[in-house]
Amino acid sequence: TNISNVGGYCVSLSPLSKGAGLIVGPYLIPHAALRAMAVFTNTMPTNAYRSSGRPEVTFAIERLVDTAAEQLGIDRIELRRKNLIRPEAMPYRNAVGMTYDSGRYLENMERAMEIADWKGFEQRRRAAAKDGKLLGRGLAYYVESSIGAPNEQARITVQPQRRVDVVIGTQPSGQGHETSFAQVISDLLHVPLDSVKIIVGDTDVVQVGGGSHSGRSLRHAATLFTKALPELIAQGKKVAATIVRSTPDQIEFADGRFSARGTNRTFDFLELAEEAARHELPQELKGGIAVVTDHEMHDPVFPNGCAICEVEIDPETGGVALTRYASVDDVGRCINPLIVHGQTHGAIAQGVGQALWEHCYVDREFGQPLVGSLMDYGVPRADTLPPFVTEIAEVLSPTNPLGIKAGGEGGTTGAPAVVTSAIVDALRDYGVRDIKMPATPYNVWKTIQDSKAARKGVKA
Repeated sequence: TNISNVGGYCVSLSPLSKGAGLIVGPYLIPHAALRAMAVFTNTMPTNAYRSSGRPEVTFAIERLVDTAAEQLGIDRIELRRKNLIRPEAMPYRNAVGMTYDSGRYLENMERAMEIADWKGFEQRRRAAAKDGKLLGRGLAYYVESSIGAPNEQARITVQPQRRVDVVIGTQPSGQGHETSFAQVISDLLHVPLDSVKIIVGDTDVVQVGGGSHSGRSLRHAATLFTKALPELIAQGKKVAATIVRSTPDQIEFADGRFSARGTNRTFDFLELAEEAARHELPQELKGGIAVVTDHEMHDPVFPNGCAICEVEIDPETGGVALTRYASVDDVGRCINPLIVHGQTHGAIAQGVGQALWEHCYVDREFGQPLVGSLMDYGVPRADTLPPFVTEIAEVLSPTNPLGIKAGGEGGTTGAPAVVTSAIVDALRDYGVRDIKMPATPYNVWKTIQDSKAARKGVKA
């Protein structure tokens, strides 16, 4: 049962509903059922923010797998190895009807263990113990879904000024669309990257646009660009035929260049548009080389990955220090690794923040928020996080021409589960088997004291 506090009124059911189809995670679980309930309370409403709903279901399934391994006396890694969905089963329809597109889950987990130096943990644990600290490690595998608004439109124009203008309905807010979109256009048209101008989110010139959310933007954009390419080439052939006084069927396009059979004249897209401006084109070509393309996409993609972390706990204060974090994330085809790594790092920080510090305290009697500013609300900072070791796994999705999945939300999805798993592992000798988020120093210290008291048979 999933009970979600939606606040005083419902703004969005996304945090409650988005994880419903992923309740079995990456595992071969043949049967599952979920009952979801939205509860109204005298608190502020909740809304979607970076992988809404998916961290919660990942937290639930990964904590259950850890608990099951302990109760069955099986190593938690071996239990996962036995039950992770294999690549040959893809596309895989899970127990609640979602069809995962592709993935190499076991391979990603093994690689994450390698880059996290899983085998060297016991040596680090002993070193921490000499300093009076408790070291714990966690592992979590996540599967998340990405779909978003289904409609998108792009207008691509090759300008006489040796520039390609691309107008599209998404609006970036730090995701790097201006770079990654331009890379796709540059590769498809064989034009220099700096000749591509991306014009985004201008409602004066864009009639259709789904916006930037749910990891959809590059997948939709790349699909539109790929879809537009044949028409751009066809128009280019007509323009080239006019210039060289031939017919379109006598024009060939290869490696980014138009060439007329029987002549030595060739043009790339930019040269062609520049040359066309000097000629009188037929009426149908007066607009130059320009295409407006619409597309509707309803198939979700399923980014996935494995995260591993280590935490060091001071049992005297309950302070938790994140000392190691590594992840392998399958984003499908990766257009710009630097951008994806940046997105992953930021997403991890957000998920760690949820696990360790972020808590919206509300007075239970009056409904008054008790965290009025960032002086009261804990957020992650650079000095509270270790260097992240992240790798990108490219398992292409069959749902779109370039095989893109998504890369902006995965880091958040697995972080709460893996951090909590590491904390519980560090406190295992105290008999601790679970801890609520956020694992603030007080909550960790109180959990230790309660466990000590329970073992002595007294109330803390």
